[in-house]
Amino acid sequence: MPAPRFDRIDGLAIALEATDAPLPIGRATVDAAEWTAAAEAARASGRLVALWGGTTEGGDPAVHAAYAFAGGLAWITLALAPSHPDYPDVSRLFPAALRMQRAARDLAGVVAAGSADQRPWLRHDAWPAGYFPLRRGEGESSAPVPAAKPEPYRFVTVEGDGVHEIAVGPVHAGIIEPGHFRFSVVGEKVLRLEERLGYVHKGIEQLMERTAPLDAHRIAGRACGDSTVAYAWATCMALEAATGVAVPDRAAWLRGLLLERERVANHLGDLGALANDVALAFGLAQFSRLREDWLRLNGELFGHRLLMDRIVPGGTCVDLDAAAAARLAAQCDALEPQVERLHAIFEEHPGLQDRFIGTGRVATPLATRLGLCGLAGRASGIARDLRADHPHPPYDRLAVRAASAAAGDVAARAEVRFAELRSSLQLIRDIARGLPQGARLATVGDIGRAGAGAGWVEGWRGEILVALQLAPSGAIRRCHLSDPSWRNWPVLEHAVIDNIVPDFPLINKSFNLSYSGHDL
Repeated sequence: MPAPRFDRIDGLAIALEATDAPLPIGRATVDAAEWTAAAEAARASGRLVALWGGTTEGGDPAVHAAYAFAGGLAWITLALAPSHPDYPDVSRLFPAALRMQRAARDLAGVVAAGSADQRPWLRHDAWPAGYFPLRRGEGESSAPVPAAKPEPYRFVTVEGDGVHEIAVGPVHAGIIEPGHFRFSVVGEKVLRLEERLGYVHKGIEQLMERTAPLDAHRIAGRACGDSTVAYAWATCMALEAATGVAVPDRAAWLRGLLLERERVANHLGDLGALANDVALAFGLAQFSRLREDWLRLNGELFGHRLLMDRIVPGGTCVDLDAAAAARLAAQCDALEPQVERLHAIFEEHPGLQDRFIGTGRVATPLATRLGLCGLAGRASGIARDLRADHPHPPYDRLAVRAASAAAGDVAARAEVRFAELRSSLQLIRDIARGLPQGARLATVGDIGRAGAGAGWVEGWRGEILVALQLAPSGAIRRCHLSDPSWRNWPVLEHAVIDNIVPDFPLINKSFNLSYSGHDL
């Protein structure tokens, strides 16, 4: 059912035209003054979700931003002059925008005028400074020749008696994805951490421009493997909004079921990994066992352990009969007491609690100022969850309450995971037992017109945004995918301050941010 048209969100004095989406999402094209006004309004009563470079429907350079308010999401577009593609900096209002603006400059050549940090973010000397792969016309040309002499990255240095640097990465032991961490320390105490990411840049957004719209969900579902359901759902939601396709109730409920199973799998894995980081191998073994059983049932009932490609435009490619629904509910019933027993062991283990409590703390005021979101934000007293705040089918008919904790440390982030496990197990039971009758798939016909739509989904790590623009031919003009890690990686730099170097792996794991989803 189309969302109602609205003219403003929470006092944002810019006309917003609603998209045909299950969530209140509005779009507006603004001038430079309105761009700044929108950012200031969001700072006062909302938050930044994403900022990215791209083009207008006419092909001119543009910068886009998405702001969340109590009333919905505002997608703001500022068209820029091709000769001077500058726009007003918003990082003074939203610190998380700084890296988004740097990435937008590397990819699309749009420049945040007045920004304090103009260093490259994604380029890594893989293409020359004057080449912008998402600028119209350049992406179709042959790959440029990298610069002959790489320019050294200018890390911020800390000076003083006894201060030295520890460089970690970008190549790590094991299978962890690449990222460089530069610690400034005195003894083992961390004074400052600076991250450099972007090493797994895959060119997904350029690849989207060469992908048929009905296949875009398959690319998105591979942007970040642990969030394949959330990315695919958000991409399908954006396409359905752009084309006016209504998803059947049964399909929406099946999508919710898949998303909650993805959430449970990741929380089980993370709790085991957190135990392992404090040498509680028993915890790793038990949570790994539970996760493996969970994934095996995914594979048996849905054809894929990680549920990849199960959500498709118009609905899902999988369904449940009564016997399968009963098996899902029974698995939740069997898993819940085992999780509760492990929770009690965590709570009563003095060595684990000594390492968890007070470590990597992000207090609520700092979390609010820096824009911490998702699971990590809820552990720092920011009880936001799209499933509860902006419920769309099936969550509008289910009882979802955002889990939260106040301490903002490793212990709180673990506690939120336990709370969300309980909630997701109940949601899965509710969906399996209350699955509405009807079709699981609506027909999406040939796409041969311009349009735009957004998808906004609460993944296990936090909210995922997909903003899609279609050209008059129906081809993808631009598809931007935004991971919550964009807003949370900078906060990790603050979380580690005044902790000791050996606690960094534990703090990092407690956030468990995405390299891959961040480095599209």
